[in-house]
Amino acid sequence: MLLGRVKGTAVCTIKYPGIEGLKLLVVQPLDRHLQPVGTLQVAVDVVQAGFDDLCVMVRSREASLALPEIKFVPVDLALVGIVDELEVRPDGEYDLTLKAGRTAFS
Repeated sequence: MLLGRVKGTAVCTIKYPGIEGLKLLVVQPLDRHLQPVGTLQVAVDVVQAGFDDLCVMVRSREASLALPEIKFVPVDLALVGIVDELEVRPDGEYDLTLKAGRTAFS
């Protein structure tokens, strides 16, 4: 499971068939302690996330499976959940609660 925080929006004039109408968001990947890891990345938003939302992300083939229409599109990162609550235990494990998404995969 990957966590990330939405930092902004990416705008494209031309999109690959299958992702028209979906938002592209700029996301900062986070570690389990919610500290930034790596550089900003662009993700397809299938759960209507907003600025500064803490989100669950998926990569690779799972990212393209999260899209509502066509299941074979060149997408490497997708936001599939918005975290409502995050509890980090002293042993480093954590529990999180997600809002319901609009696809079967979120």
